[in-house]
Amino acid sequence: MQQYSSLPEQNSQLDATQTVLTTIQQLKAELWLERSLSRLQNRLNDCLVCLTSNQQTVTSEADIFKIVVNELNSALNNSRVAIALVEPQQTVSKVCFISSSPSRRSPSPLLKAIVKKGKKLRLRLQEEIDIEDLQFLEKQDPPNAWQLTDRAGGIIGWLIIARTPIESSCELFKDVCTQITSQLLARAAQQCSATITQLRRIQSLQQHCQNLENFNQELERTNQLKNQFLANTSHEIRTPLSSIIGFTHLLLAQGYEPSRERHQEYLNIIQSSGKHLLALINDILDLSKIEANQLEMQWEKVDLQTLCRNVLILVKEKAANKGLKLVLEIDSNVTTLIADSLRLKQMLLNLLFNALKFTNTGIIGLQVKSNDSWIHFTVWDTGTGISKEHQTELFQPYFQIANAVVSRDEGTGLGLAVTRKLAELHGGRVEVESELNSGSRFTIILPLRQAEEGEVGRTGEGEVGRWGDREVANSQSPITHYQLPITNYPSPNILLVEDDLPNAQLMQTYLEKLGYQVNLVKNAAEMWKLLNKQKPAVILLDVQLPDENGLALVKKLREHKYYRTIPIIVQTAMAMKGDRETCLAAGVNDYIAKPIDLPLLGTLVSKYCKASI
Repeated sequence: MQQYSSLPEQNSQLDATQTVLTTIQQLKAELWLERSLSRLQNRLNDCLVCLTSNQQTVTSEADIFKIVVNELNSALNNSRVAIALVEPQQTVSKVCFISSSPSRRSPSPLLKAIVKKGKKLRLRLQEEIDIEDLQFLEKQDPPNAWQLTDRAGGIIGWLIIARTPIESSCELFKDVCTQITSQLLARAAQQCSATITQLRRIQSLQQHCQNLENFNQELERTNQLKNQFLANTSHEIRTPLSSIIGFTHLLLAQGYEPSRERHQEYLNIIQSSGKHLLALINDILDLSKIEANQLEMQWEKVDLQTLCRNVLILVKEKAANKGLKLVLEIDSNVTTLIADSLRLKQMLLNLLFNALKFTNTGIIGLQVKSNDSWIHFTVWDTGTGISKEHQTELFQPYFQIANAVVSRDEGTGLGLAVTRKLAELHGGRVEVESELNSGSRFTIILPLRQAEEGEVGRTGEGEVGRWGDREVANSQSPITHYQLPITNYPSPNILLVEDDLPNAQLMQTYLEKLGYQVNLVKNAAEMWKLLNKQKPAVILLDVQLPDENGLALVKKLREHKYYRTIPIIVQTAMAMKGDRETCLAAGVNDYIAKPIDLPLLGTLVSKYCKASI
């Protein structure tokens, strides 16, 4: 019978021992790998937690890269790692992070022993390395470089390792170490990329939240300003309305017969209050048109001596009522300026009325002088002055300084905002100097520009009329008496198409006093009936009629062979940018904005009646 020995042969026993040892080393290596990766991930997670928990420490991408190189350096005692970052569209990367130097002899971290095409690369911090070299290192077996990518797959940088030969008599152990090290670096690069992606996403969300918070704060501030503006505007509108309604009621009251002087005084108050209302509306419209880039400038050669004197005349009475002295200083070298004269008056009046509001005693002055290629218009006063804190907010829309000089806030808080924007439209600016209880100096600085061909042109007649009201809005001037022109030709027939009875009666009464025969109709249907009976010299047409649009009527009239030559003037509350051009394009001869400037109305009617004779 054949016998078998239970003892293994000597060679098979050695092989088994070697296999067991290799397996143990493999397990140890895998445990080391997982432990190292787990430690690295925990550190990276802690970084993100700090970012999301609103701690004082600010986490950045640099913090992520430092953690990666330090943790890998701690895990790889026989190797050194670095991270090279790359800018988009660049062919060169730069070493930005290297693990701490283990040798005191090395003055700065150094990455060496990287073999590339038979030569060694010795890299220090901030040293550049070609992308081609990094790609070469990435393709080695085992690799010496790994890409770091963002969420979109773009390359952020490279994780680089400088390997040191592993000393071991066991080739299998060397292979295990090399394989495990490569796995560690590859997975560490993935962890780093994933963390950078999460970091950017969190930062983006935080920025979005911050923007949203800023937006909400700005929205809240805007709402507060809006409410303040509405409150101030409501107060300002109701005050002159009370005067208009109240004094009109007195004049209409039965049994009350005021003296001629008292009657005149009431009319003065009604007119002044109405013009103040118009000024408030125009302030609001001006700012809206400027911010929408819809305000057109009308350039002309301005006589500054005349303009400045006229401006002071408008504030003279109000200054006298407060016992204030007005001073005008004009440099003798300053004569003319190319500007929008009406807007320049508006800017100066805004500053002068502000000075009047905040000055109780002393002097208010207007100084005009040249400075190289600029002209300085300075309005100064001896009033309450403005603090440094408030000066930074002066030109914000709706902002008003608490005024202890008067019993209430006046205006809408738009005057200075409009003034600054008008100065900018002139190519200039507004500066302010002030101290509390020491007065203020507001200076409009405009370029001394020459007229260019085709640039100088006066404002249209309708615009002049509207701004003519603006100039005396706050002046408290006495009621204006107009000399009615005398017509030397037969009384022409005027067809007035207007559905608003008070406006219609106003225009009819005024034109009849000028000697015209006025036929009043309220809508388009009545207009056509009257046209069938007689042909008027001029048609005054409202745009907003109850039964048809006025501009559509104009087109029909222009298409009719009997009526196409009749001059048509539209009177309308359409006073925004482009409204005048829209009306003219429809075929009207002229345009006048409401509230109606009666002298302008008389001038236009006379002009077109003469043309039709």
